[in-house]
Amino acid sequence: MKDKNEIFELSFEFALEIIELYKFLVSENEYIMSKQLLRSGTSIGANINEAQAAQTKKDFISKMCIASKEARETHYWIELLRKSGYLDKYKQTELLLDHITSIIKLLTKIVKTSQSNMI
Repeated sequence: MKDKNEIFELSFEFALEIIELYKFLVSENEYIMSKQLLRSGTSIGANINEAQAAQTKKDFISKMCIASKEARETHYWIELLRKSGYLDKYKQTELLLDHITSIIKLLTKIVKTSQSNMI
């Protein structure tokens, strides 16, 4: 249960960071990739929150897997924005990358542990 609460808190704080990045990107007139980033970055926590109310272990794992996929997509968008120069003036890029990497690792651990406990 500790991991689940930790991942929820991490993903919620990360969603707030993504909202700030989205505002920055819009102020720099980037609208398409920023919207994709906003969607994937905030849906991580939404799926984790849904997983907390899962009716079965299988449902829990499914929701956490979706959260993991969204986290990986978010990592992709951040890297794409960084390498294309859109984040050159954004000072929190490395911190965001560290946070999403931590979230991905923790989600992977939760999913693998949950799957092994089903056997």
